[in-house]
Amino acid sequence: MTPKAPNEIDRLVGSRMRVRRMLIGMSQEQLGEALGITVPQVQKYEKGVNRIGASRLHKIAGVLDVSVTYFFEAHDGTGAADAGERIRPDPSLFADRDTIAIAIAFSRIASPEVRRALLDLARAAASLDAATPVRLENA
Repeated sequence: MTPKAPNEIDRLVGSRMRVRRMLIGMSQEQLGEALGITVPQVQKYEKGVNRIGASRLHKIAGVLDVSVTYFFEAHDGTGAADAGERIRPDPSLFADRDTIAIAIAFSRIASPEVRRALLDLARAAASLDAATPVRLENA
């Protein structure tokens, strides 16, 4: 009998693990050392490729200074958002290092005007038609 393959929850837990690690400025190497595991294993956990057992998750929570429930906070347990609920982002969204870095930097901006301007810029950039080729003048 083979173990079950990782699922949405495994990806969520791994994503939350990565976000927290980066928020506190810890490297994958440092986390691996603290847990007694290799960097590739940390990477597999963070991507949700490998499941994290209960005792290991408890140890990770201690190292990252969060409660075990932190890893599940973004999951509502229903699998779908009801009309009145906030829609939560796909956990894989935060699997990208640049996304996490942008979110961390954005959260540190105190000026509401600057935050709004950056948000407007990001939305405008995201709405650009990717199919339209960029034309460079005499490049």
